[in-house]
Order: sequence, then structure tokens, then C-alpha cells
Amino acid sequence: MSETIDAGFIEQVVKMLVDNPDAVKVERKVDEMGVLISLDVDPKDMGIVIGREGQTAKALRTLLRVIGAKNNARVNLKINEPEGSERAMRNQASATPEKKSIDDVVGEIEKM
Repeated sequence: MSETIDAGFIEQVVKMLVDNPDAVKVERKVDEMGVLISLDVDPKDMGIVIGREGQTAKALRTLLRVIGAKNNARVNLKINEPEGSERAMRNQASATPEKKSIDDVVGEIEKM
């Protein structure tokens, strides 16, 4: 496989997605397990790269798998979490809003 096709591809795609493309760093390692692409981005861009429920990261991994299959190699993507970043706990991030009855909602609207 050409040394830089997979790494160059992922670097270009991620740079087009993020707000700070200068902070994108891609490192490629080859071992007996295959190719590992390590991706570093600005902490503010992590949400963009991962996407809602991880869908963007999953899509990037799928595209790399296709490139690897075409070149008879196993390619994996590791997205490195930036130092000092803090993630909200899953239950805090997806807290459900307070449920109200129809009468309460109608009462609030009438007060407006």
C-alpha cells in the first residue's frame, strides 16, 4: 500500500471538517496488526470529529476500512483525546427535560 494514501486521505477530510485545520496531526504506524492512524485535533474540534453519537468517527473509520481493503491492509483509526479536555458524564449530557402535563403548558402559555 502506498505509505501515505490512508493518512493523507484522513488528514484532508478532517481538515475540511474542523474549525482549526492547523491543529490537525496525523501519525501512521505499521505493525503486525496492520496500520494504525492516530489523529490529534484541537480540543474544541473534538465534537465535530466524533459527531453526534459517534457517527462522524464511525464514517471516517468505514472509509479507512474501504481504503485498506482495496490495498489488502487492515487500517484502524485512533482519535486521541487532547490533554486537559473534560467530557460531561453521559447521563449529564443527555439529561431528559422535565415532563409537564398539558394543563401546565397551557397555563404557561396563557400567562404570556
